[in-house]
Amino acid sequence: MNVTLSATLAANEEINRRRRSGQRVLNLAFGEAGLPVHPSLQERLTVASGQNGYGPVAGLPALREAAAGYWERRGLPTDPETVVCGPGSKPLLYGLLLAIGGDVVLPMPSWVSYAAQAELVGARPLPVPAPPGEGGVPDPERVVSAVLHARARGRDVRSLLVTLPDNPTGTLAATDAVKKITEVARALDLVIISDEIYRDLVHDPGTPFLSPADLAPERTVVTSGLSKSLALGGWRIGVARLPSAELRTRMLAVASEIWSSPAAPVQHAAAYAYTEPAELQERVERSRRLHGAVARAAHARFVRAGVRAHAPHGGFYLYPDFTGLDIATSDELAARLLDRHGVGVLPGHAFGDDPAALRVRVATSLLYGETTEQRLAALEAPDPLGLPWIAASLDHLEEALDALGTGAEDAAARPRPRPRGRVVSRRASVA
Repeated sequence: MNVTLSATLAANEEINRRRRSGQRVLNLAFGEAGLPVHPSLQERLTVASGQNGYGPVAGLPALREAAAGYWERRGLPTDPETVVCGPGSKPLLYGLLLAIGGDVVLPMPSWVSYAAQAELVGARPLPVPAPPGEGGVPDPERVVSAVLHARARGRDVRSLLVTLPDNPTGTLAATDAVKKITEVARALDLVIISDEIYRDLVHDPGTPFLSPADLAPERTVVTSGLSKSLALGGWRIGVARLPSAELRTRMLAVASEIWSSPAAPVQHAAAYAYTEPAELQERVERSRRLHGAVARAAHARFVRAGVRAHAPHGGFYLYPDFTGLDIATSDELAARLLDRHGVGVLPGHAFGDDPAALRVRVATSLLYGETTEQRLAALEAPDPLGLPWIAASLDHLEEALDALGTGAEDAAARPRPRPRGRVVSRRASVA
């Protein structure tokens, strides 16, 4: 087992260290939602602060009922008895890998913790590339050959994981891709783990969203949480919708030995959140618009610099490809952006990508401001791109991309106005 500190957390700590020392660093490495807690949730957490009992392992009945209602409103009939709550969707995913057992098929690239968690439970990830622009879902045809080959060599492959929308690419797999991967999972008798924590942050609310649970409810686990849609990352609360009583029993056994039960006060606040009252629906809608506007603006900067990048569909991520730049690895590329140009990103290698592929993950969610007042202003602004602190961050990114493409050592030293079209890769942007 070769598991180290999570790349996202390590990068964030390093960027914060540099900032404390006085360096100017644009933090595009950490996938935190970057927004304040809604006052109504703060109030409910305060009211529930005296709740200090452990509670049921599966979670408080009120939270499980509210989560079931959340999925019902999205077309997934859900019995509260099939819901298991945990201290964040991340521990729930870890518990699921333990409860399901065997090896797991992962899309490549995929979130840094999936493969690490598989190794921690003694399993081996089976990475399968996702089709271009269809991040989060491994190529169905390649999954068939990879699983059959792995099983022929004695591996026990039992599950397949998808992310809708995707981290790190920010794209949402089309419904046809979800249909095909669901058919493959059924044919190969694989449990599907569908990580849908970014579902409510699809930028265009008219975009069709298909969950594998819509097609194969008997074999699909859906996980979600409030850390992205309502920016409650520090509260650590997640929910899982399980397809069978057998898997639920195994999951509760795992949970009872790892976290006992989620924090009771947070569960009370989360139960309110999952009923989706009007003021929280409005907050999610404002967040969705803000994330989309800033992610698209950052995407435009990469395109103008000649960098290939698929347009984002949801969440707050981009996965630009710097092919053509005279740099050997994505690790080296990320280091150069940070050391010479003050831009923190994560190398694609951290997400299971080929180290020689010059791809990095960009998270735009920490550009909304340094204070609660600035972040609230970003949420409420008709045009958040016109706010001076967001505009300055986007300018910083553009300066760095221009300087990187010309080999300049110091992005800040470049005069303005800057010439456009500095070529890193001649390939066009992909919508």
